[in-house]
Amino acid sequence: MLALRLTRGAHPFVLCGRLLVAAASAGTGFLLLSALSHALAHPGAGGALLRLAWCVVPLTATVYFAVAMARNDPATRPREGLSSVGLGPAALAGLAAASTALSSLLGSVVALLFFLHLRGDLTGLPFDGAAAEMLAADQPLPLAAALTLLAVVPAVASLATAVALRPRAGQADSTAPRTEPATPLPVPSGLPWGVALLATGLAVETWAAGGTSRDGGAGVPLPGGVESGALGGVLGWLLTALGLALAGPGLTHLCGRVLQAAKPGAVRLLAGRGLQEEATRIGRPVGVVCAVASGALASATLYGAGTGASPAGPLTALGGVLVAGCALATLLSAGVEARRSRAAANAALLRLGAPASALRSAAALRALTLIVVFVPLTWAVATLAAAPLRG
Repeated sequence: MLALRLTRGAHPFVLCGRLLVAAASAGTGFLLLSALSHALAHPGAGGALLRLAWCVVPLTATVYFAVAMARNDPATRPREGLSSVGLGPAALAGLAAASTALSSLLGSVVALLFFLHLRGDLTGLPFDGAAAEMLAADQPLPLAAALTLLAVVPAVASLATAVALRPRAGQADSTAPRTEPATPLPVPSGLPWGVALLATGLAVETWAAGGTSRDGGAGVPLPGGVESGALGGVLGWLLTALGLALAGPGLTHLCGRVLQAAKPGAVRLLAGRGLQEEATRIGRPVGVVCAVASGALASATLYGAGTGASPAGPLTALGGVLVAGCALATLLSAGVEARRSRAAANAALLRLGAPASALRSAAALRALTLIVVFVPLTWAVATLAAAPLRG
């Protein structure tokens, strides 16, 4: 009940984020139910497992977005006086997990109703039964299997939120006043691992595409007409996305160091220091967006003319829109949170006489630096991933 009351009384930005989490959960739940309907329509084929594996990508994007929204919720942050009423860091993490489960459960219910409506099981509304053939309306729907699939997103999202927001041993109290002077900002340690995972993902994608060409294109199709090797392609893309997400904070921190090199002025110092301070918060979502963009460019090559693949179907388009939307929404949320965290420092600089134009120039320089670094990286990764597909 407390989680429900906090959800009702949250800030409009937080409410909008939770509605987006519910929408993402609805889209992922619909994809999972579509995989179930494919298994019902083709009981002897092996494509159901690959379709279910294909759903791992939007499921991962939905859980990642849900955790990001829970982390940026002001109600989940420890504040002075809450521990005395039993709302310490562990209890707040539990409330955040419960709120995430509530939003995801709402989306799963919407997915079930929409799925039944398009199958024709629910009548009296427009477009009832519009996708009866695609969703195997001639087969009885196993309710237990459908409810199990719909419970995956709320369970995984709430568990991931609880793990991400759990209090860690030795973690400093954010509400306590800081008495010691500032120490040098720590350098994110994920860059070598990110590069290694990126190279591994590209190698797996190349191997999967090579296996497809050697087999002559035979295999089990995924949504949209992707043939054999698709499971390896999905695994390779996930490794690539994880590598870019791990490398993003390190690259962002490195960009901040480069901006402060060679006798910088005030604007470059502010921009570089800001990138270093927000390296983890901004770098990881930027890396995920780069992974999604590179995957979209590679998919455009796959479904382009001359590759032999059939046009992308509605389920493929829904999955792509869902993954891209979650990545962009997470990046937007991280940007809003970074701006909120710099509000006190910017106000102090303005009181000391710093011109507002300098702060705006520093923000523009930070954004320009990230674009200059990550856009060519995205193009290079997309080119390497699409090269085997062209062959």
